[in-house]
Amino acid sequence: MRVLVTGAFGYVGSAVVGALTAEGHEVRALTTRRDGAPHPVSVASPSGAVEVVHGDVRDPEAMRQAVTGVDGVCHLAALTRVREAAERAAEYRDVNEIGTATVVAAAAAEAARSGRAVRFALASSGAVYGAPSVQPIPESLDLALTDTHAYGVTKRAAERVVLDAPLDGRFGAVVLRVFNAAGASVGGRIGDVETILPKAMAVAAGSQPCLTVNGDGTAVRDFVHVHDVARAFAAALAYARPDRRTVLNVGAVGASVLDIVDAVRTVSGHPVPVEHRPSRGEVPILLADTRRIRDELGWSPTYDELEAIVADAWLAKNRD
Repeated sequence: MRVLVTGAFGYVGSAVVGALTAEGHEVRALTTRRDGAPHPVSVASPSGAVEVVHGDVRDPEAMRQAVTGVDGVCHLAALTRVREAAERAAEYRDVNEIGTATVVAAAAAEAARSGRAVRFALASSGAVYGAPSVQPIPESLDLALTDTHAYGVTKRAAERVVLDAPLDGRFGAVVLRVFNAAGASVGGRIGDVETILPKAMAVAAGSQPCLTVNGDGTAVRDFVHVHDVARAFAAALAYARPDRRTVLNVGAVGASVLDIVDAVRTVSGHPVPVEHRPSRGEVPILLADTRRIRDELGWSPTYDELEAIVADAWLAKNRD
């Protein structure tokens, strides 16, 4: 297929581009960058067909041009910092909800124009669930019964746009609710510096004096390697047949903050001093029920142990 990937130069987006080219797809990599740089996958693998195009997902004309001739869309372009979302609510809504609506409208219009199906895979988030009492969290959970923060609200809205797209025989969609992507992506990137694993590794490397932890560090979250997330997107595109609407969780390993700290200490051989601060109301546990994605897509994580994810990220961070 010819596939448009939005957010293609991002941490997860780069891995998705790599997974798609590895399967033989032609990728059109959308970015807002204007430096003219080729996509990292093209540099690492010249045989990979990656066409870089520029545009903002909120621009209807740019999206019309970006989707022309494509068979599929992986929509990953979004603003993703949870705490920042409350301070920049209008901007987060503009990019995450309105941007998604613009891309979906362009894809649906391209399907109508060309007369062939367009498959759509949306990068959503486990944040849509809020803090439910049922764990692990199934996709069938009624989101109307749970509260979430500002970021989760924008991702819920983006999901509704995709799932409510007309069933006209030419548009199929899969929503992937990704929990916490971790590990090394294309180019050795290890994720947002505001997240726990990159922070802990910065301390182990000596670039930060200590890791600040809110509460006692026992809160458990679900981590999944970024390349396993990319594999899920590739599988989701194949699964997104016309008139199909599916929501799937993407998770792999449950681990607490202290588990992360211990794993980084073990892998790096360096101390990771921790400074505890008062709790900010951290939810005790948030885990993904992944039975549906395993059953429907035949997907399972290749990185199913925390230490393997941490070791991969540490090697990438310290590679010469």
